[in-house]
Amino acid sequence: MKIVKNFLFNMTYQVFILLVPLVTTPYISRVLGSEGVGINAYTNSIIQYFILFGSIGISTYGNRQIAYCRDDKKELSRTFWEISILRFITIFISYAIFLIYLNMTTQYHSYFIAQSFQIIAAAFDISWFFMGLENFKITVVRNFLVKIVSLVCIFTMVKSIDDIGIYILILSLSLLFGNLSLWGYLKKYVGKPIFKQFSLVKHIRPSISLFIPQIAIQIYLVLNKTMLGSISGVQSAGYFEYSDRIVKIVLAVVTSIGTVMLPRMASIFANKDYKKLHEYMYTSGDFINFISIPLSFGLAAIAPKFAIWFMGSEFSVTGRLMMIESIVIFLIGWGVMLGNQYLIPTNQIRKYTYAVSASAVVNLVLNVPLIYTMGVTGATIATVASEITSTGLQLFFIRKQINIVKLFNGFWKYLLAGFSMFLTVRYINNLLDMNFVILMMEVLVGACVYIGLCLILKVPFMKVTIKFLKGTRH
Repeated sequence: MKIVKNFLFNMTYQVFILLVPLVTTPYISRVLGSEGVGINAYTNSIIQYFILFGSIGISTYGNRQIAYCRDDKKELSRTFWEISILRFITIFISYAIFLIYLNMTTQYHSYFIAQSFQIIAAAFDISWFFMGLENFKITVVRNFLVKIVSLVCIFTMVKSIDDIGIYILILSLSLLFGNLSLWGYLKKYVGKPIFKQFSLVKHIRPSISLFIPQIAIQIYLVLNKTMLGSISGVQSAGYFEYSDRIVKIVLAVVTSIGTVMLPRMASIFANKDYKKLHEYMYTSGDFINFISIPLSFGLAAIAPKFAIWFMGSEFSVTGRLMMIESIVIFLIGWGVMLGNQYLIPTNQIRKYTYAVSASAVVNLVLNVPLIYTMGVTGATIATVASEITSTGLQLFFIRKQINIVKLFNGFWKYLLAGFSMFLTVRYINNLLDMNFVILMMEVLVGACVYIGLCLILKVPFMKVTIKFLKGTRH
């Protein structure tokens, strides 16, 4: 039950931190337009590189290390402070490099300064500590008030395209204050730092081993917007930003299971309970199939009219991008599960690094010709190709350790149910004009069609669910 509870908390957290910009999207897209949205996307993509190099893989590494020693309070406290201090140092160095970069550029200078508060916020991000303890409730609660305040600030202070700087500053400061609010919960878990006992050096090498795949991941997450802003213009970066944002909100439901399971799998691996490790993998794989396929098909079905209704006619191209990118919901769902739930907890970092590095190379190689010839559509296609590479390689690497056939048990049934749902929802979408009521109706009809067919086809997940529900009655 703890895993289910943590999954729900983490899913709520992931959806919530993305929900605030989703709520503001219809307003911001019309007030700032594609140029304003693009400026934010482009400058933010640059800032993410400094956050990445300042973090050096510490979040993922810290999560895992806390899971390893969470039953020993003394070791837990020392590990937390060592990793936190190391991160303060690396973020300080990264910010210093950012200031050098700032002196070398004149374009969007004030926007970069507003974005730079995110670098500072990264130094105070200790969500990895609570995730390692499998305490996801705190990370959900701490952001709620901060995000609500930021939402109010956006609607009251951002009134025209001249307020781009204010909009960026609100987003950056909300992240900083949200991260700072977590520190108040630490007293319960860790003691005061004893500096003479610290050994920061021992954390550098394993952090860097996880930093390499983080670089690769960041390349194909952020490089698209950077290259679009440079090659095709900031408007294209804005179109891609909103397409990617909608997809990531839907994706949060799927990837939450991988984030929740990382500390649990690390603990199981440390105890050498390999049978349970594999059992969790098969269960998670079935869940990924069950939930990601309808989400991918559903988003693709509503995308064309949803984009225009939700973001305005200026963002009509975003609907086409969302249709293409919707498949990454399934691909990233599997990639996160294989990486965060198996390869990283079992110390197979090299294989994980190869997979994500190869995908970054694919993204980089395809981006240039595709963006030049197809613009923002090309960047979206490159993203899909990179995710296929990453997930495919991870499956290849574990083929002799995990029963791949068992991982995809009943896959064709989920696919058939999902495609049938797509045809039904797309028919309704083509027939009726989009509004909130129609959107809810399409979601409801799609869910009924998918779940109904899953029951008829007796997919593995429904069998387990029905068996569980029958057991709770007794």
